[in-house]
Parts: sequence; structure tokens; C-alpha cells
Amino acid sequence: MAFGFFKKNKDKKQHSVGLEDGKPSNSHYYNLKVKNIVRETKDAISIVFEMPAPEMSYKSGQFITIIRQIDGKEVRRSYSFCSAPGIDEDIAVTIKRVEGGLMSNYLPDYLNVGDSVRVMEPMGNFTTEFDPGDKRHIIMFAGGSGITPMMSLMKSILTQEPESVVSLIYANRNIDSIIFKAELDKWQTRHEGRLQVIHILDEAPMNWQGHSGLLNHEMLTKLLERIPDWGEEKTTYLMCGPEGMMNNVETLLARHNVTRDKIIKESFVAGTIDKEDKADQEGEAKLKTRTVKIKYEGEEYSITVEPGKTILETALDENIDLPYSCQAGLCTACRGKCLSGKVKMDEDEGLSQDEREEGYVLTCVGHPLTDDVTIEIG
Repeated sequence: MAFGFFKKNKDKKQHSVGLEDGKPSNSHYYNLKVKNIVRETKDAISIVFEMPAPEMSYKSGQFITIIRQIDGKEVRRSYSFCSAPGIDEDIAVTIKRVEGGLMSNYLPDYLNVGDSVRVMEPMGNFTTEFDPGDKRHIIMFAGGSGITPMMSLMKSILTQEPESVVSLIYANRNIDSIIFKAELDKWQTRHEGRLQVIHILDEAPMNWQGHSGLLNHEMLTKLLERIPDWGEEKTTYLMCGPEGMMNNVETLLARHNVTRDKIIKESFVAGTIDKEDKADQEGEAKLKTRTVKIKYEGEEYSITVEPGKTILETALDENIDLPYSCQAGLCTACRGKCLSGKVKMDEDEGLSQDEREEGYVLTCVGHPLTDDVTIEIG
């Protein structure tokens, strides 16, 4: 979720032009050429893309959605930028293999330098504006591949805000699984006194001088004691990593009376939710077949949504090319504004409280509850 310092990107439609065989295509897409593939660890690679012309506009902490045909099926997966606009000449994302993951295993095995990759325009709310006059303390908690958006944000904060400092607590399984280790060392040396990196390993080698073990309450308490206290007004806490790690951090910060508007998290996996119980608790009507109107790019579509399907699934089945990515209610790529009627969402963690109050819904996890649902996308 994005709160406080981090501004929600209300307008999901950014200026972008895709290229299809040298010609402009759908404005939500780009074809990017792979310039380099960097082996970060045994399980992680960074894909460096050439900056297209006109340039892709993106913000530190955002992500792109890679679209690929795998075994005859279109697969979409979102990956955060590790590059930072205005700092890195090219654009780059980092991908870590996930057991059973279609895209995360396909790309390291089959993608080559020179290949063209279709992607959706940059999206995401795990970002902020940067002001040279700001003086703030950003405390980052990252686990595994959760370092990726942190790397992007860290570069921009240290470069564009000379009075701000960053404290990064980064947990990994072992020393060989630390993504960007050498680069983090360079940034820490270059910005000595403004960047503090604290590594934590589950399995530490004999000569390890840092922390080891699980990032539990006891260890977190000790770590916070090592970090300078700038006061609540000037401090913001970011977290991105495994769900268990983020839950532990949230619990600790709550015990230290850190308010929720100072905590920002980015989730790569969906949380567990009992959808049937939630619907019963909220007294919602039972799902049934209903017609939904969708307004998208100057067109209006009418679709019939069955109880076992989401609004997005139904639209895609009818060849309506709506934007989407994670299909889990996290990335908000499918976000639309409900102009009338009521929509039940299986998961709304990707939306802020303000967005929910304004009527925004996620079509990938949305079901119509009334017969007059109209959703405007874009």
C-alpha cells in the first residue's frame, strides 16, 4: 500500500508509445530490445533494455509487465525496475527464479540479447516524488528479490535528495543469494554516512561478521537500535519481501507506535483470504449471472459475467484487450472506476483506502453484485 510521503498515481494512463515493427501500436504497450542480461546470482538475472524512442516514462519503484508466449499460451508477469530514471541510461528489471514459475524460469533459460520483448507501460504506486529540499530518513526492509524496487528508489533518493539518508535491512538465505551485493557496496562507499546497509543471512558462513538467523521480533528490535532515530515526522518505512517477513516488521513497528501512514509495502504475492466467509460477513448478495458495461479507450462493451468468473476473465474471453498483469489483485494494472452498481472483490489489498472510497475496483478479482455495474478503465 502507499501512504504518506508516497503519492498514489491516480492517472494510470501515462504517455507511452509502443513500437510494432517500427510502427506505433497500442498506447499501453512497448516492444523493448534486450541490450544485456546480467547474472546477479545463481537464481537471479537482470534484463537490461535499450531505452525506446520516444523514451519510456517511468518512476523509481514502479514495474513493467512482460508479455510472452510460453507453450502456446500468453503469460504476463510484473517485474520491478532496478534502474532509476535520470540516473541509468537504460532500463532494467530483475527476475528471480520461482519454483514452478512459468515466466521466471522461461526468461533466464530462453531470452537472448537482441530479442524483442513486449511489455505493458510502467505502473505501480510503490514510488514517490523527489525534492532536493527534502530531508528525510527512509528505512527499507527487503527480503530476497524484494530488493529490486528498493534499489531503484535508493538510487533516486541518494542522488536527488542530498540531505536525505537511507537505512537498508536486507535479508537473504545465504551470501551467494544476495542480489546487487557488489553494487550495494559501491553505493554505500560512494554515499558514506547517508546509506547504511545491514545484511542478514539465514545461513551464514563461519567468517560472517553480520547478523544471521530469522528476521524475528528480537532481531528487528536490535536492528532498530542501530539505526539513527530521526523522529516519526521525518521517517518513512518501506518493506518488500516474503509475507512472513513483512508481517513481522509490521508487528514490530506497531509495538513502537509507528502509525500506518508511515509504512509502505509492496507485495509480490497474494495474501490468504477466505472469500466465502468474507462475503457472508459483509452481508453481500450471492453471485449470479449479470451484465457489466465496460468503458475503455472510447468504446463501450457489454459482457455477461458468470458467477464462477471475474469481470476481467469474461472480457478476455470475449477478446476485449483490457490491461492486466498479476490477476491476483496486487499490481492494480486492471484498475477501473465503478461508475454505477456494486462490485465484490476477492482481494483489494492493491488499492488504497482513498481509491476504494472513490469507487475504484480491480477487474481481475471483481464480480458484479448488481445489474447496473458500469466500469470505466483508463
